[in-house]
Amino acid sequence: MNATRRGILTAAPIIGAGVLGVGFWRMLSDMRSGAFDPRAIKNPNVGKPIPSFAMPGLPGLGDGFTDAELKAQHRPVLVNFFASWCIPCVAEMPGLRAISRNMPIWGIAYEDKPENAAGFVQRDGSPYARVASDRHGRVAIDWGVTGVPESFLVAPGGRIIWHGSAALDPQIYEAEIRPRLAGL
Repeated sequence: MNATRRGILTAAPIIGAGVLGVGFWRMLSDMRSGAFDPRAIKNPNVGKPIPSFAMPGLPGLGDGFTDAELKAQHRPVLVNFFASWCIPCVAEMPGLRAISRNMPIWGIAYEDKPENAAGFVQRDGSPYARVASDRHGRVAIDWGVTGVPESFLVAPGGRIIWHGSAALDPQIYEAEIRPRLAGL
C-alpha cells in the first residue's frame, strides 16, 4: 500500500505540470493564430440594467453620481473605470478625450485615493462629464469589473449594451461602440 501511495504522490505533480503545460501551449498557439484574445472578458452584466449605487465625487470635480442619475440620461453614456496608478489608464486618456467629443463619458475612480484620482483627471484635461469615486471597489464588483481600465456603454434607461476590458481609443470607438449607438 505504501508503494502505491508513494507512486501516486510522485505522479500527481508530474501529471499536473503536464496538464498546465498543454494548456499554456494551447493558449500561446491560439494567441499566435489570433484565436485567443486575453482582453476578451465576457461580462455577465451586458444586456442587464446597471446595478444600484451612489458614489461621492472627487475633490474639486463635482458631487459624484448615482444609478438613478445615469438611468435618467436621454442619450447613451460611456462609463469608464480608471485609476491614477493604472498605466493603461494613462495611455487611454488621449483616446477618451477624443471620444468625449462624440458622447458623454462618466468616470469612476477605482480603488484610488480621491486626491490622486482628482490630480490624474485634471492633469491633462478631463474627458469626463461626471466623475465619482469607488474608493473601496464595491461598485466595481457589482458592475463585474475585473481590472482597470474597463468601460461600459449604458443605453438611456440604464441597460448595459457593451463592455470593453482594455484601454479605449478612437479605433475601438469606431469599430465597437459607434455601431451600437447607431442601433439605438
